Amino acid sequence: MSKYYYKKKSGNFLKKSLRIVGGSLLAAGLLIAVYIFFPLISWQIYFQEALAYQNIITPIPKSIVISPSIIENLINNAKNTIYFVDYTNAENWFQGFDRSKLGKKGVPKVFSYTLSIPKIQIDNALVSTVDNNVGVHLVNYQGTNIPGELGNAVIFGHSTLPQLFNPKDYKTIFANLYKLRDGDEIYALVKGVSYLYKIFSITVVDPSDTSAFSQNFDNSYLTLVTCTPPGTVWKRLILKAELKKI
Repeated sequence: MSKYYYKKKSGNFLKKSLRIVGGSLLAAGLLIAVYIFFPLISWQIYFQEALAYQNIITPIPKSIVISPSIIENLINNAKNTIYFVDYTNAENWFQGFDRSKLGKKGVPKVFSYTLSIPKIQIDNALVSTVDNNVGVHLVNYQGTNIPGELGNAVIFGHSTLPQLFNPKDYKTIFANLYKLRDGDEIYALVKGVSYLYKIFSITVVDPSDTSAFSQNFDNSYLTLVTCTPPGTVWKRLILKAELKKI
């Protein structure tokens, strides 16, 4: 007489599948959480110590207190990145800003010039006055003044994690901008004339704050703008400098 054996079907495959799916969802959730809160981590790593000893006219918060509004801000920032806001276009850095408020129209007198910041090894970086692509050069925001003129030249440049800084790569060129201090020098070379500017104000603002574009015609001013903390698009680092001599 032959013997027959019946083997009960195992549920191991289903259990393994559920474990894999559950593990994947957990990992995805952790990655999203890290991505959203990375600006806070970056702030503590790069800014708390760097800004602790600065003599700044308008103070930057030395630490961030987590609040519902901060969390909402971080989530909105993550959404903008996930939905592919094009941050190579300087027009998108202050969403909602109306360039017509600057009042300046027509073709710029100068199509390009160069900018040097010795302290952070930036030497003769190209600045365009006629387009907004910060991926290929610095951008003198259209409608703002040119260095050497009375008024405010607003210059945009990309930043990223400082360890990726390359002064010849316009996607990383302003990564070390946060290391500058009150009194540090910036040189603009326009049509063969070199203009020396010295930093007098360093601030951090939300993208809704458009005070960087304010014009003052009692002297010639530069305003450098980049995203901050480095490696994020959460806030904007604003450095203002004034002309000292030609």
